[in-house]
Amino acid sequence: MANLTATAAAPPRPLLRAALLIAGFFAIDKAAALLRTVIIARVFGVSPLLDAFNAANNVPDLLFTLISGGALSIALIPVLSEYFDQHGRAAGWEVFSMVANLAFVATAVLALLVAVFALPLVQSELGIAPGFDASQQVLVAQLMRLNLVATLIFSVSGLVIGGLQANQHFLLPALAPTLYNCGQIFGAVVLAPQQPLLAGLPLPALGLGVHGLVYGVIIGALLHLAVQLPGLWRYGFRWRFGIALHHPGVLRILMLLGPRLAGLGAFQLTELMRDNLASRMGPGSVTALTYGWFLMQVPETIIGTAVGTALLPTLATLMARHSPTETERSAQILSTALRVVIALTMPIAVAAWFYLPPLVQLVFEGRAFTPEASKLVVFAARLYFAGLLGHAALELGARAFYARKDALTPTLVALVCMLLQVTLALALTQVRVLGYGGLALANSIAFSVQACALLVLLRTRHQAIDQRQVLRGLAQAGLATAAMGGVLWVGTRGANSLWQLAGIAVLAAALYVGMLLAAGFTELRELGRNIFAGGG
Repeated sequence: MANLTATAAAPPRPLLRAALLIAGFFAIDKAAALLRTVIIARVFGVSPLLDAFNAANNVPDLLFTLISGGALSIALIPVLSEYFDQHGRAAGWEVFSMVANLAFVATAVLALLVAVFALPLVQSELGIAPGFDASQQVLVAQLMRLNLVATLIFSVSGLVIGGLQANQHFLLPALAPTLYNCGQIFGAVVLAPQQPLLAGLPLPALGLGVHGLVYGVIIGALLHLAVQLPGLWRYGFRWRFGIALHHPGVLRILMLLGPRLAGLGAFQLTELMRDNLASRMGPGSVTALTYGWFLMQVPETIIGTAVGTALLPTLATLMARHSPTETERSAQILSTALRVVIALTMPIAVAAWFYLPPLVQLVFEGRAFTPEASKLVVFAARLYFAGLLGHAALELGARAFYARKDALTPTLVALVCMLLQVTLALALTQVRVLGYGGLALANSIAFSVQACALLVLLRTRHQAIDQRQVLRGLAQAGLATAAMGGVLWVGTRGANSLWQLAGIAVLAAALYVGMLLAAGFTELRELGRNIFAGGG
């Protein structure tokens, strides 16, 4: 089977370079996000104020995800890729403009409704935070209304990402999240603190408290949009006013949007459910889960989202040509991408179990973030990392269906798994040793089941995966990961310093890579060659 970098297929090597480029920028973004998170943690700790800030993000995030950030953007890319490839850029940008106009109007109407009914949304027993006290609930409603300004900006900026990626342009969309984090860092360093945060730097401290964090979000959203505008101009974008729902391209996007809307809506509802239950489990539970989720999302984004983002436009273009040869090539590319994701995520998930405690202690602890807060975060993060492979594989499996313009199948699977997650969450949170951690474990189990179901359907319905190659890669990576885990288990028990922990990590990683190479895992060698050759 051809691998991701085989010269026999034209797209794979550019695809790998695109994936590495996106992964590189995602790594920068996550470094900025980590800096932002650490600053906020040290200013606010794991506190009721930060619980309110995190809970207030839920409904604005729901609107963004459903309208432009995930649902519509993903539905947009396959249709725009086909338009740009077969009808030219002018026709593609016409479709884009009409969809963006529709998204902005829909977001504005829904944002107005949310602003009006913010407090009841927070206080309801089925709402965002029924377990908070009255003053905390009022604060959540205030912060939520402010957050809606950023949501309006993202209703356009999120679609710009899809428009540029449909043109096979990944640089500016990959850079945009880093600028967004810079805005949030400005909010955390300058707008929120009561006194200068960084000693020796003459930075003002405006003392806006947790409201300053939200103003930072708004500034970040503006930067997220602004950095992408040069990309639109480069590809000849011309804005067209008006909304034509009868346009064939718009209709196709909306048809793809419906199922995708339900799928992402299910995910966001589980996030609301998570905070609803966590708000009843004591101070810090919401924030501990938020930080634990963030830590798992660092490798998941750099690996799973990066590969999936690079993969979708290529698979969509190949599938739009309706050629058996191109369909076979898409299966080869997807199978190799899965092997790479497996090889990269499995060892990270195991290593996280041993290295999260010293990592969280080193990076987060200080000022308002106490050792007790570290324990809360580590517990949640370990249970989230159990689902790292499932989350990353889902990025590829779902996009393989979207490339075939089939949004219904992943949506139905997502809805079933949402019910599974809710059931597991209600059950696992009753287990005393798990508590709020049961919410993280329910997430890991449900998403892993969802990923497996999609991959099985891709194989049985479309022969879109080389089952033998993927399972062989899973077995090879599993054996090497077990050996690596043994080294970490023995080595970290006696380690007394960060240097010793680092040395053990290097030894374990060398063993893992050596075992994979000895087993003939060629994708790992090609990946390393491209990294050290700068993507060439």
